[in-house]
Amino acid sequence: MPWKESSVMDERLRFVARLLDGEGMTEVCRDFGISRKTGYKLFERYKEDGPVALCDRSRRPVRYANQLPQQLEAAIIRTKQEKPHWGARKIRELLVRRLAGETRIPAISTIHATLDRHGLVRRMGRRRPKAVGTPLSAGATPNELWCTDFKGEFKLGNGRYCYPLTVTDHASRYLLQCEALESTREAPVVASFERLFIERGLPQAIRSDNGVPFASPNGLFNLSKLSVWWLRLGIAIERIKPGHPQQNGRHERMHLTLKRETTRPPGLNAIQQQERFDAFRDEFNAERPHEALAMNCPADRYAPSPRPYNGLPDIDYPFHDRDVIVTACGRICMHRKKINISTVLAGQKLGIKEVDDGIWLVSFLTYDLGYIDLEQRTLQTLDNPFGTRLSPMS
Repeated sequence: MPWKESSVMDERLRFVARLLDGEGMTEVCRDFGISRKTGYKLFERYKEDGPVALCDRSRRPVRYANQLPQQLEAAIIRTKQEKPHWGARKIRELLVRRLAGETRIPAISTIHATLDRHGLVRRMGRRRPKAVGTPLSAGATPNELWCTDFKGEFKLGNGRYCYPLTVTDHASRYLLQCEALESTREAPVVASFERLFIERGLPQAIRSDNGVPFASPNGLFNLSKLSVWWLRLGIAIERIKPGHPQQNGRHERMHLTLKRETTRPPGLNAIQQQERFDAFRDEFNAERPHEALAMNCPADRYAPSPRPYNGLPDIDYPFHDRDVIVTACGRICMHRKKINISTVLAGQKLGIKEVDDGIWLVSFLTYDLGYIDLEQRTLQTLDNPFGTRLSPMS
């Protein structure tokens, strides 16, 4: 590492001392193993504030997105309570008059989202159910809950890597799928699940971890195209708490047996490895007794889902003003204005409804995503409707 661990502060002082003695920046930076950009930054900090400026600075963000000062949020709530029939636009105008010059007044959509978060917005028409963080389903009956994950990758005999995609039924422990894939890319995973849905039908919910392709760190609410596809099929998303694989304990226990019996040693190639996975799946389901099943086999407890897979159903928004299609670049167009939503929803139909003057509620299926302020051309998201819901210990 660039700085010696003995004392970062001492190293920085020695670095500055050599510069003050007249040595060149390039030579000193090379000796200390840092870039000239870092060197100039430290030297400028020293010249402005002295030795104290060489201490580590806080990495805490200066501000958090969409977070209002407590006093300003309280003023918004108090104004709404005083004027219960006023919307966000009128409340903002009143705050501008009262607090002119004292503080920066947030956008109309931010005020509306704040009121909604405090339960001070009355939605028109039917109130749509909003997903919140609730305990995960117990998965007590077959196809009520499936669990999926990638067993850690390993190298085959030919030097290529194998990424086993596994799917189990939570209640019966039936191993539905164990497929040797060449990567964790979404396209082959979607194709694998589609084959499984055709053969076994659709579950009520699928539980996974928060890694790709089941989730996306850069997608809206951490959605991925795979999880959006599941939602379109009427499959609920359940995600374990990050760093807690024991919350998918039954599935992880199966992985231990799978690794021990099929990968030591690994197959020569993907075809040979898939033959081993298929043989393991047949034995695991139909021959191996399970203590948790009173020494029955998973095949004795499992039956295909009564929900057939018939492709994607149509989406209808009868309680919204109109619907819009998300473009390939993740935007929707309204009144000749482009608003960024998310590329994971590209090609999907959203419902929009005007809930206040210039404020539009945006929904996907039965989930409310947030509000659009046409003046700001932004989506002010609500609390994550697809948020992580902690599962009970398995």
